[in-house]
Amino acid sequence: MAARLDVMTRIYLESGLKKVFACSFDWPGWCRSGRSEEQAIENLLRYAPRYAVVAARADLAFEPGGPDGPGDVEVAERLKGGATTDFGAPEKEPEADHAPVGADTAARDVALMRAAWRLFDETVEISPEELRKGPRGGGRDRTKMAGHVTEAERSYARQVGVRHPPYKSAADRDALRDELAAVLGRPWQGPWDHKWTPRYAVRRITWHVLDHLWEMEDRST
Repeated sequence: MAARLDVMTRIYLESGLKKVFACSFDWPGWCRSGRSEEQAIENLLRYAPRYAVVAARADLAFEPGGPDGPGDVEVAERLKGGATTDFGAPEKEPEADHAPVGADTAARDVALMRAAWRLFDETVEISPEELRKGPRGGGRDRTKMAGHVTEAERSYARQVGVRHPPYKSAADRDALRDELAAVLGRPWQGPWDHKWTPRYAVRRITWHVLDHLWEMEDRST
């Protein structure tokens, strides 16, 4: 499967009082924060090589600004964030997420979400149990971080009508992921019957997985 963006990387900005998120519309999970719009965009582009690993696992060519680098970005929407934004998570749905979703786009988004899951699970397997502490001495260790991510998936899944009881095994987790992928991987025309639109759901879920994947990688060294 091959996919490219145009020379301009289409993003939206979600601004709280303390944090700003810069998030790609077309690459779920490629979303970083900063203290200003400029810093958020800079951080987003700085993470392009790390996101390329996710795209490659999904068999997608990730060249957001062409073969020579990330290039410029096009800010297509600006959203007013809230307390969750300042806490450290994107929470607002851009208007573009309410447009119909075609079969190819839905399948592509889910391929990236599944790639993020696989990479996260692999990273959990190879990471030490005790992770390096943050600058203030905090941060979850490996098992607690993995549990946090998988439990968050159950919560996020409810926002699109997928409900599973607490996991008792990895098979239970995989069953939820398969159902979630099936729901988000089909074309949508709207109106939406659930709290989250499909495109926002796949972006938020994938962002959360990758945010902790990259944290675990960084704190393992």
